Parts: sequence; structure tokens; C-alpha cells
Amino acid sequence: MVDDGSTDDTVEVATAAGAVVVSHEVNKGYGAAIRTCFNYARENNFDVMVILDGDGQHDPSCIPDFINVMKTSEADVVIGSRFLVKNKLSPIPRYRIAGMKVLNLFTRLHGIKTTDSQSGYRAYSRRAIEKIKITNPDMGVGSEILTQVKKFSLKLVEIPITVRYDIDGGTLAKNPVSHGIGVQGEQI
Repeated sequence: MVDDGSTDDTVEVATAAGAVVVSHEVNKGYGAAIRTCFNYARENNFDVMVILDGDGQHDPSCIPDFINVMKTSEADVVIGSRFLVKNKLSPIPRYRIAGMKVLNLFTRLHGIKTTDSQSGYRAYSRRAIEKIKITNPDMGVGSEILTQVKKFSLKLVEIPITVRYDIDGGTLAKNPVSHGIGVQGEQI
């Protein structure tokens, strides 16, 4: 687990649960946390790495589904898509759907086909871990990764996920317009 300078008891709870925690002294940004995940996975010769946002939106019990799909489809990257099934946990707010559709469109304009380009729930094979090098320190990292998926001809597969939108924190607390402009600006 990467702790990106949290000020709550995240490190203590994760350590007590048996997690290995890599901590940033101060908050360096979402992309920097993802870069740390990739670096740690490379240094420790991981065969598979699953990343999910730590804001409680994603159900960790789905991790075996990601790994199974990776093995059976020989995928390099598996993305959990919020748009392959109707979200039964809590509906996706309309403004978020509109924003995500716009970001997906920009991703498609770069020749990358995915229904959920900004999903924070993904799995990576050893090949993807070795090839993908993160430079973006912020929210544009998801798009940066997809650009490298295309560049290195990595196989991408999507699976359906449901996400909780009835909790506070993470990107839910951000202004959707400025958040979307920031992500798009980082892609350019």
C-alpha cells in the first residue's frame, strides 16, 4: 500500500492488517503514488499488481476477478469499468458521467478504446509493470498509462465494476469541472 502523506491513521490500520506500507512524507499527488506502486512492483519482481483507490469507492473483494481475467485472457492491463453494468451500489452522479464521457472521448481521439479511461481500479501484468514508466504526478496518470499501453502494444481488457458514490473523500470532494479540466490539461 502507498500512503501519500495521509494525516489520519491509515498507516497504522494498514500495518495492523498486515499490509506492507510505503509512505511519502508529504502528499506528492495521485500520479506520484501510482509511480511508487510501479517502482515497488518492479523492485520486488511482482507478477501481477492490482491498484485500487483508497477512498472506499472500490470493493477489494473483486481483486480475484481482475487476476482471473488477466490470466484467462492473457491481458497486460485489466481496467474495472463503471460503464459495463448498471451501478447497483449507488448511482453515478450525472455530472460525473458527463465528465468521464468527455475524458473517454479525448482518450479515444488518441486511438485508445476504453469505456472508463479514468478508472482507479486496475491490474497490471509483469510485462506492463516493466514497460510502463510514470512521469505524471497528478490525476492525468490514468491517461498517461493508457498512452503507454498503446505505445507498447499491451493487451487491455475491461471488466465490469460497481463503485460507491455515497461516501465522502477522494475525487468526490473535488469540483467536477476543475477536476476534469485538470486531468485533460495533464494529458496534453
